[in-house]
Amino acid sequence: MNSSRILVSGVSGPIGAALLPSLTARGYKVVRLVRGAASREGQIPWDPAQPLAPNSVSGFDAVIHLAGETVVGRWTATKKVRIRDSRVLGTRNLSQALAQSPQRPRVLITASAVGYYGDRGEEIVRENSPPGTGFLSEVCREWEAATQPAAAAGIRTAHLRIGLVLSPVGGALQKMLTPFNIGVGGNMGNGRQWWSWIDVQDLVGAIHHILQNDRLQGPVNVVAPNPVTNAEFTKTLAGVLSRPAIFPMPAFAARLVFGQMADELLLASQRVEPAKLIASGYAFQYSNLRQALESILKR
Repeated sequence: MNSSRILVSGVSGPIGAALLPSLTARGYKVVRLVRGAASREGQIPWDPAQPLAPNSVSGFDAVIHLAGETVVGRWTATKKVRIRDSRVLGTRNLSQALAQSPQRPRVLITASAVGYYGDRGEEIVRENSPPGTGFLSEVCREWEAATQPAAAAGIRTAHLRIGLVLSPVGGALQKMLTPFNIGVGGNMGNGRQWWSWIDVQDLVGAIHHILQNDRLQGPVNVVAPNPVTNAEFTKTLAGVLSRPAIFPMPAFAARLVFGQMADELLLASQRVEPAKLIASGYAFQYSNLRQALESILKR
């Protein structure tokens, strides 16, 4: 057990729901960065759009920064500003405060996404692959660059390029279950696009692995080692649920419903390899999609 203090932001989503219990179980004293007023002990209030007092974030062994406006929903001009600012401004303000704090953390772990790579077709992408094009790719580049003040101050900084997170609570899987359960699930577009996924337990495991492994810094692809095409994902989910998957959503219909989000999130192909996690010895609990889905639906 350890007595390290750890600061965490953005814990209200599926990742936070799995991460916080695992941190406390390992003996970390967890303090949360929360929007608005702190309502209880163990919370520090912040507004991601405003500078943070360096003293308020001083004395932590590690900082895990997950906060950001959800990318799910129609990307209106206003929504896109919120997606970008919540990530870029929040990360920059936190990084500057940590860089100037009297007692700086050993490590800063921030969320990013495989959206960094854009739509890459059949290409296998690793951490050293160049960025793609499109709104999400731009946001991810700026998001990662916003940690520069912390890195320049000597704080080991890692960017989690996270794939499709599979979790029993909330997130993308919950939205997919309803149509599949009633028998109207199916491929998105032609189904040939690659989906890089990660079980939420492995995402939490990867965060602990990065906390303990001083050599891991910069971008880290947080995806399972076996990405699947959308058609394979669809077939596997339908099989696990014992339901048919015979109602595809054509690309034009996806664009009609979701707009630009359809092209960059649902129809984009990202065949991502977790090269750094594998090279550093991380042992995945769930590298097979069927095994992950069966486990999640029992949790």
